[in-house]
Amino acid sequence: MRAVTSGPVAASWVTLLPFPLRQATASTLATTPRMAQLPQRPTDDSYPVQAILSEAGPVLVFMACVALATYAQNLTGFAFSLILLGLVSVFHIASVSDTANAATVLSLINAWTYFRARPGVVPWQLMKPALNGSTLGVIVGLVLLTWLSGGAVNWLRGLLGVSILGCAVLLVTQGRPLPVVSGRTSFAVIGGLSGVLGGLFSSSGPPIVFHMYRQPLDRELVRRALLLMFAFNSLVRLVIVLPTGNFSWYSALLAGCAMPVVYVATRLHHRLPNKLQPRTLKWLVGGLLAAAGSTLLASAWTAIAQG
Repeated sequence: MRAVTSGPVAASWVTLLPFPLRQATASTLATTPRMAQLPQRPTDDSYPVQAILSEAGPVLVFMACVALATYAQNLTGFAFSLILLGLVSVFHIASVSDTANAATVLSLINAWTYFRARPGVVPWQLMKPALNGSTLGVIVGLVLLTWLSGGAVNWLRGLLGVSILGCAVLLVTQGRPLPVVSGRTSFAVIGGLSGVLGGLFSSSGPPIVFHMYRQPLDRELVRRALLLMFAFNSLVRLVIVLPTGNFSWYSALLAGCAMPVVYVATRLHHRLPNKLQPRTLKWLVGGLLAAAGSTLLASAWTAIAQG
């Protein structure tokens, strides 16, 4: 029941009290703050709609970014996190950590949907050395991240950006792939390097992408191998992040809302495939690698200049 603290109604019932009690009550009412001073909910009927739209807007933009990143991932076998993190940073939708956590879950959904839509051989034997090396590399990268100073990490990030730019140029300019598939040791070393970079900078893709696109393998097999690699890395990252409590509720909200987008975009790509010519695909992959290298180099340069 709402208390009456002021106005004519309050005055009417005060006059009914005995005189001593009437004086005390009137004094109390005079010093009591008016209820109108408390924050009141707007009476406008559009208030709930505006609140919902203000919360839904960033999530809807995030879902559109996920659709574009999923299309690129299905086309080339990588670049999901690269494109998603870049677009989210441009639109200021969420923090880098929340976006990376959501991308971890969505990468698993993308790989699961892709392999269900395109039944075939999952290249476990081909990628097993790289997967083992990547697991060890992630641990090494996380240890280095806690051991190295901020300045050293920034210089390493800049060196990584230059290296990736060089890989992009080599990939585009080379005429033919390797004559034979590289050995297990080569896959293990590249996988370990990818893991280290993933642990340090959350950017494990460029080394293994450059390595796989140089192999004399069918491009569909290359895509499947890369999807397997990134899904495995996402699973390892999720196992590390969840127990530490660094997976926020907003990350879960973004991932949950975007899961249907990843599923539908992957299924549509399967039904309406866009088959690119090998040369066009090579230039597209090289361009994405160059974008990744330029982003790392720019962020390192900015951090070094400010520090």
